[in-house]
Amino acid sequence: MTVSRCGAGRREDWNRRYSQTEFLWSAEPNRFLVTELAGLEPAAALDLACGEGRNAVWLAAVGWQVTGVDFSEVGLARAAELARDRGVHVHWVGADLREYRPQTGAFDLVCVLYLQLPADELAIVLPRAAEALAPGGILLVVGHDLTNLEEGHGGPGNADVLLTPEAVVALLPELVVERAERVRRPVGGGAVAIDALVRARRP
Repeated sequence: MTVSRCGAGRREDWNRRYSQTEFLWSAEPNRFLVTELAGLEPAAALDLACGEGRNAVWLAAVGWQVTGVDFSEVGLARAAELARDRGVHVHWVGADLREYRPQTGAFDLVCVLYLQLPADELAIVLPRAAEALAPGGILLVVGHDLTNLEEGHGGPGNADVLLTPEAVVALLPELVVERAERVRRPVGGGAVAIDALVRARRP
């Protein structure tokens, strides 16, 4: 995988990757997003680094009012096509997450799934994601864990863009952490990937 989901050269890397296949991963939502949102009442959601839109489109299909943000024009075009195919509406925004500032207190859910950024850039994006939460809102962060390099399967080979639950939590001092742990994700053929998952709530 590429080192990051932000920056001009990185944008072109992702545009090329999205252009080379029908869907880079899947058109179905991330398993952790589905399980962590079980029982939540749909409201306003923000999907940061939405890529080809699989999670944003699923959120819209189950009743959320969704804004999806990514810097890849090709990814967003794929996302818009998927939304049309599924008969749902999502507000798509083309933006570099290092520069994008979501509206403060505007969202009941903010998702940051598999964003690959160095620690100094993640330290810009995640606090802004937290600021976008309304009172009681949920921030869900999922990404490849550092231990996946040696113990898991797939994912980036660059440790600089891998997460740990502890590092994510440290960037969210204003939120109440409800879950912060390493989770195992079957990826086929008996292989397992290790992800960091953090779910936190604005008081």
